[in-house]
Amino acid sequence: MAEILKFPTPASKLGYKRVKKRAKASDDPHQLHLFLPPAAQILDFVPESSRFEQALLLDERGDPKAAEAYAKAIEEHDCVADAYCNLGIIESQKGNTTKAFDCFTATLKYNPRHAEAHYNLGNLYFEVNDFRLAQVHYEMAAEVEPSFANVYFNLALVQAIKHDLAAAISALTRYQQLVSEEDARKADELLHNLKRSLAISKSSRLGST
Repeated sequence: MAEILKFPTPASKLGYKRVKKRAKASDDPHQLHLFLPPAAQILDFVPESSRFEQALLLDERGDPKAAEAYAKAIEEHDCVADAYCNLGIIESQKGNTTKAFDCFTATLKYNPRHAEAHYNLGNLYFEVNDFRLAQVHYEMAAEVEPSFANVYFNLALVQAIKHDLAAAISALTRYQQLVSEEDARKADELLHNLKRSLAISKSSRLGST
C-alpha cells in the first residue's frame, strides 16, 4: 500500500500576488532609462499619479477604499486588466469567491497572458478543491513568466495531491532554484517527503510485479 504523503506545516500554498505598476504602453521596453526615479517612499498621492496608482497605494496600506479606487480605474480605462486582478484579490480576501472569479476572469479577457491573474485564479481553484483547473492556470502562469517562483511551489503541491510525484519534485526543485537560500530551505522537508514517497511508490510497483 502506498504511503499517504503528508505535507509539513510550512507547505501550505503561497498566497495571492498583487500587480504592481506596469510600464506605460508608450514606453519602449528596449530604451535605456538614464534617470531612475527616487527610491524614497511616496506617502501621499502626487498630482500626476493615475487612478490605478492611487488604488495600488491604498491597497498596499490596507485601506478599504482600495476596492472602490480599483473600480474607478476600470471605469476610466486605466490599467484595466491589472485593476481587475488586484480587485479579485480583495474580493477573495473578503470571502466573495464568485466575485473574485469574475474579476480574475475579466483580467484574462483583457490580457489572456496575464501571469498574476492565472496564478491567482489557480489559487482560487485550489481553495475550492478543483485541482485540475488549479494546475492548468499555474502552468499557464509559469509559461507566461518562467521566473515566477511561487507558481512552481503551488504547482508542486497540486501535482503531489494528484500523485504526480515526479512532476512535483521537478516543480519544487525549480522553485528552490529561483528563491533565496532561506526560502529554499523552507521547502526542503516537502521535497524530502516527495522523494521518499516516490521511492516507496516505485518500490511498491516493483514488488507487485
